[in-house]
Amino acid sequence: MTPSVVLVTGVGGYLGGNLAARLARDPNVERVLGVDTAPPPKDLLRRMGRAEFVRADIRNPLIAKVISSAKVDTVVHASTTAHPAGPARRTLLKEMNVIGTMQLLAACQRSPQVRKLVVKSTAAVYGSSARAPAVFTEDGDLRQENGHGYARDAVEIEGYVRGFARRRPDVTVSTLRLTNLIGPHVDTVLTRYFALPAAPTVLGYDARIQLLHSEDALAIMERATVEDLPGVFNAGGDGVITVSQALRRAGRLPVPFPKMAIPAAAGLFRGARLVDFSPDQMRFLNYGRVVDTTRLKTSFGFTPRWTTRSAFDDYVAGRGLRPVVDGAWLAGVERRVLDSGARG
Repeated sequence: MTPSVVLVTGVGGYLGGNLAARLARDPNVERVLGVDTAPPPKDLLRRMGRAEFVRADIRNPLIAKVISSAKVDTVVHASTTAHPAGPARRTLLKEMNVIGTMQLLAACQRSPQVRKLVVKSTAAVYGSSARAPAVFTEDGDLRQENGHGYARDAVEIEGYVRGFARRRPDVTVSTLRLTNLIGPHVDTVLTRYFALPAAPTVLGYDARIQLLHSEDALAIMERATVEDLPGVFNAGGDGVITVSQALRRAGRLPVPFPKMAIPAAAGLFRGARLVDFSPDQMRFLNYGRVVDTTRLKTSFGFTPRWTTRSAFDDYVAGRGLRPVVDGAWLAGVERRVLDSGARG
């Protein structure tokens, strides 16, 4: 079904705002409504063109009036977020993520015009732990050992989305589990981490991580909006990169901490307002996470343009990150340390 009237939540953020801008350039889409509690930055608002900004809070039941009065037939829920993290914002973020989703789904359920729902989810629903499989598939259990924050929110959100799909089988529902986004214009805890001159790492751990370029993420969400592609889809770039490899490519200086000292180190970075690490994010940097994207390429019909490594390199180049240390020198030091440990 080609959408006629599309409502996009979270247009104050990067993904929501740029998706609304893309849809506004599509001549087949009659009208685009962008919803958020605050307007997008001025340059993004200009790029949104004919898309209409509506200042509204999806936690408020009045969102149902916006959907019904505009005769919205396609809803893209892009406002779920983990940033900024931290206990000071935890209650507000949970309200926006979980309560906001519940109100939005209730509004969609009551509207007979709604025929499609696209939900931006996250691969964080799989968690990160020493017992996790090497690669997660969409059919795997959403195990949340010691889950906190956004990861737990995302599991709850997906549960509500599944309930909505059962109650409204006439609606096409697409759930997109995006891996960590990266790109020159993306501001997340992870992009801030890799921009630190000295980045804390966990002694004895070197997690494998999978990244998704922000442009690929936008293309995936646009495709799910303009085409009928029901189901759950993992979305990430091909290949993986370890934390140590990423730090070398960015020219950052790794600072190893014993695992028991990591919470204190995270507190120091949080207090200095550099990076606001959450327990979920610390586990991700310990154990990593990799997802299978076969379904994205076959059933969904999309192959990301950027691999994990090329996406990371584009982030480094686009941010203009200058090496703090020479990568070759750092690799040599690591080899000498490992060789010394092996001989000992």
